[in-house]
Parts: sequence; C-alpha cells; structure tokens
Amino acid sequence: MHLVKSVFFIDVKTMKRQYIDASIDWRKTPIKWAEALGISKEAVELYLECKAIDLHIESFIWQRLGLYSLLKQNNKGAFGARGYAQIDLPRALAAGMGGGVWSICTNPLRGAKNREKIFFDNLKEIRKTLNSHQDVSIVSNAREFDAAQAANRYAIWLGIQGGNALDHNPQSLAQIPDKVISRITLVHLMNSSLGSTSSPLRIRDHGLTAKGAEYIEVMNHERILVDLAHISEKGFWQALEVHDTSQPFLVSHTGVCGVHNMWRNINDLQIKSVAKSDGVIGIIFHKGFLGKSRDGGHLDALVDHMGHIIDIVGEDHVALGSDWDGAITTPNAMPTVLELPRLVEEMLQRKWDANRIAKILSHNYVRVFKAIRP
Repeated sequence: MHLVKSVFFIDVKTMKRQYIDASIDWRKTPIKWAEALGISKEAVELYLECKAIDLHIESFIWQRLGLYSLLKQNNKGAFGARGYAQIDLPRALAAGMGGGVWSICTNPLRGAKNREKIFFDNLKEIRKTLNSHQDVSIVSNAREFDAAQAANRYAIWLGIQGGNALDHNPQSLAQIPDKVISRITLVHLMNSSLGSTSSPLRIRDHGLTAKGAEYIEVMNHERILVDLAHISEKGFWQALEVHDTSQPFLVSHTGVCGVHNMWRNINDLQIKSVAKSDGVIGIIFHKGFLGKSRDGGHLDALVDHMGHIIDIVGEDHVALGSDWDGAITTPNAMPTVLELPRLVEEMLQRKWDANRIAKILSHNYVRVFKAIRP
C-alpha cells in the first residue's frame, strides 16, 4: 500500500480545530472525503471497510436535557464541538460507522428508588427514539448484531454509566426488558453504594462494597458486561475477586498510565488482567487524559495509548472508547465523528497493518460481545 504524507499531518501542528462539512454523506464519496480530510484514499477505504464500533457514547444525556436530538444533525454546537455536538445518528451514519455503545447516564444526586424509576423511563425513551430510525438496530445478542450487519444497519448496544441506577435492588437487573442492556459501567465520577470512583471527587476509597459485589454477581448471571472504567484501583482488584472468570470484562473508555500517568487511566497490571479475561480496553478521546502530544493534534498521543496496550498484551485487547459528547475535548484533528478516518491515517503512518487496524476499530469488541451474548 502506497501512503502519501498528507496535508493533515502538517496542518495539525497549527493547533487549530479542523472540521469538515457536516451536511455531506461522506461515506458515499470516499475520494472526496480523503481530500477534505487531507489524508490518503487508502486510509478512508480501510476505515469504511472496518465499520468502526465505539465503546462509549454519551449523547443521550443532551437529549434528556432538551438541548439535543439524537435523530438530527447537530453540527458543532455552541462551543465548536467541545463538550458535546461531536456525534449524532445522522453523522454516525454519514461517517460509515458500524455501531456504538450508547449510554444512559445516572444522576447520583437522586434517591435510589427515584433513580430506578428514572432509569426505566429513560430506557423507554431512548429505545423509542432509536427504533424510529430506519437505519438503526438495537442489538442485545450476537444474532441481532449479525442481522444488523447483514442489513447494513448501524448497530446500537445500550449501556448504563453508573450502576447505581439500579442499586436500590440489584435484582432489578433481571427485569430489564428484552435484556437490552448489555454493558454497565459499575461506578462513575462519584462514590456510590457499589464502590469508589477513581475520580478526585471521592472522599475516601472504600473499594468495592458488599452491594457492589452482589451487583457484579447479578451482572454475571444476566450476562451483562462488567465495565471497570472509573472505578478506583482498589475497587478494580476487588471486583475481579468476585467476577466470573469464565466471562470477559472490559474498561470501555480510558487512557493508560504507561503513556500518561494520572487518576483517570489504568496501569499495566490492570491492562494484563483485562487481557487475561479475553476482554477489551477502549481508548478515550479526551485530550486531558491522553497527555502531551508531539504534533499538537493529539491523534499521535491517542495512538500512543493504543500502541502501549499492544506492546503489553498484544493487538486483541484494544478498541475505540471515545466518550463522544461526554463533556470531553477531542483531538484538534478529530473534533467530531466525521474526522475519524484521520485516526486510521495515523495508524497507517506507523506501519500498522490492515488486520491490526480492523481489530482495533471493530473486531476486538465484537469478539467480546459475542462471548458474553452468543
């Protein structure tokens, strides 16, 4: 494959945010898309072939706040796609993505009984919204995912960000309609009845609580993927003591301490434990968690995090975990989903082969999902 040193890798040093026209269905014009992005045609073609899957998307929270519609093309929002307005269904489709895990985020300030009620209300709303789109399929098992792929439909997995949505009674997990929740991030940015966060917002690190252990056991029984993003390191290791070793687990959106050592990222021992379960780690797109960038665009730093995981445990355990619309600031060269092929160009510039790139973009997560929900 002949790779051309693209304009993109020069422009990104200017530190300017680089957007392309959000009104165009770029997947239908790959050559023009490559030109608009300033990258090689090969990068766009490989990206489209891989049908990228993202492990963590937070856009639904903005619909709940009345500021956003998942069904509409929302352009760059009020802040140039900083914090939100980074993805919606029209742009995910225009970007040729294969699917994503869309999250229902928990408000920890509500009481436990009210959180449970609000969760089921939100679940009903997001399902109604997504089911109204003709090119989208909500998937809860391997058969449904394969059917979505065959029909060339965008596959959506539903997840919970903050397991305390249902901590009033962990057995409520068994009452989720159609087993449509396939992934739960156990804790979020604050301590809860389930365990302690890695966030500086925690007062004390209690690790995993007894209720958190029960919660994981119910998740294992219901074959819901346990996501240990956000949990404290103490809680992480305690969670593995009770987790069913026959099932994979994941860290859906994180960086790695081996590249940028800070509270939000996981260390090499944690990486090895994910790989031992045959799980996967999604790399977050937030610049603040990626660390120093050599070229000023932060895509190099993002791929550095992926490369570190590959160096530690191989290429079968890394994926995309953007946290789109999760109040993050994305790499300058990739402010929205429409610039995502630039990430593939960075990988190709490092001489990563097509098989490795396909694993990262989609195959690794699909393997894990099919193991948990055959």
